[in-house]
Amino acid sequence: MLTPLPQRCDVATVRRVATVVVCLGLTLGAPSCARFVRHDRPYVPFATSPSSTWHGYARHDFVIRGRGCTVVTPQQIAEGVPWVWRASFFDQRPEVEVALLEAGFHVVYVDVLDLCGSPDAVAQWDAVYDLLTQGHGFSARPALTAISRGGLIAYNWATAHPDRVACIFADIPVCDFKSWPGGYGRGPGDAEEWRRCLRAYGLDEASALRFGGNPVDGLAPLAAAGVPLLHAHARADPLVPFDENTGILAERYRALGGDITVLEKPGAGHAPGVDPPEQVIEFLRRCGAG
Repeated sequence: MLTPLPQRCDVATVRRVATVVVCLGLTLGAPSCARFVRHDRPYVPFATSPSSTWHGYARHDFVIRGRGCTVVTPQQIAEGVPWVWRASFFDQRPEVEVALLEAGFHVVYVDVLDLCGSPDAVAQWDAVYDLLTQGHGFSARPALTAISRGGLIAYNWATAHPDRVACIFADIPVCDFKSWPGGYGRGPGDAEEWRRCLRAYGLDEASALRFGGNPVDGLAPLAAAGVPLLHAHARADPLVPFDENTGILAERYRALGGDITVLEKPGAGHAPGVDPPEQVIEFLRRCGAG
């Protein structure tokens, strides 16, 4: 089963990064690539009491369309109600999201990893998006973050709705299910997860190999909409090979005129996190808030 290595941050690191992002917000002025779309819906707080706390912030857990959803609220909400939507592994390397909470962003997560970015997963994200934007007045364009297999749902949802995306940060992302979990490349794949992926899409092996709806195939709408991308990936990643995922996605996005930056992680394998994370935080802050 493909899961990030258990790398976590201590409280001191998280708070240090949070302080940096607030300082960046105060000194750099207006975002240079802001894509926030203002609307006339007022912010509506959650009516129920928080379920718990997450790194010191109020956490609301609920179920929508049979799936668990989490919304973490900042202590002071930034103008425009910006938010970051995390696609996978909510508790792995959370320093980026915690820093954005300190800057006034909400943080959102919905568990659809078993659906491998399939149309059912996209529909689930649609329901959450509608609830938050129409029911609670959240910004119309969240910033998306994804680790590993979360790249499938982040990109497939963004491709379906390029006008709803401020930017994407993807860390060691799966960009083609034939690479992982399929294993039709240099990586070993995962037989159990591949069977689950085929079921989620309603495909057999042959049709999956012909399938043209992976993130590497659907970049034109994002490029046309001017969605900026930031990837972090190690060329030595043995499970999600760079050249089958981030490498080919970056090449195709640039050929379409798209804006993508790739941060290479020397000496790393399939491990999440960018150290130091300030470049990622500032990218999301600039692009995700107005």
